Amino acid sequence: MSSEELQRSVVSRLRNDSGVVGVVGQRTYDLPPITPTFPYITLGPDTTVPQRAECYEGDDVLLQIDAWSRTPGFQEVKRIAKTIRDALRDPDILDLEGYRLIDLFCEESRVVRDPDGLTSHAILTFRALTEPET
Repeated sequence: MSSEELQRSVVSRLRNDSGVVGVVGQRTYDLPPITPTFPYITLGPDTTVPQRAECYEGDDVLLQIDAWSRTPGFQEVKRIAKTIRDALRDPDILDLEGYRLIDLFCEESRVVRDPDGLTSHAILTFRALTEPET
């Protein structure tokens, strides 16, 4: 599976989910502007591990999604992380052309303060299990 197809579908879902839009608007980026308006969401790195077996060809994709806030404390960035998890809770909502999404779940969510001392950062790791449509 192309992680590009998964990324396209995830970005579309986040930009169209009322909960996410309610906290970050349309500010979900693959590459944010040089001086972004806070808060916002970005896609981080991803890793694809092909899963091959007799009569089966699928992929295990780890996708990082980051939330960024300049509101003091962690409350806002934690709220954004929750809206991301809620928006991606049901794998049936993502449309992957040519592939079937077997499962999508948040494997880990961490909240940290960035070294600038101003920015709160949530790091979410999602796992997607896919197979080609038959």
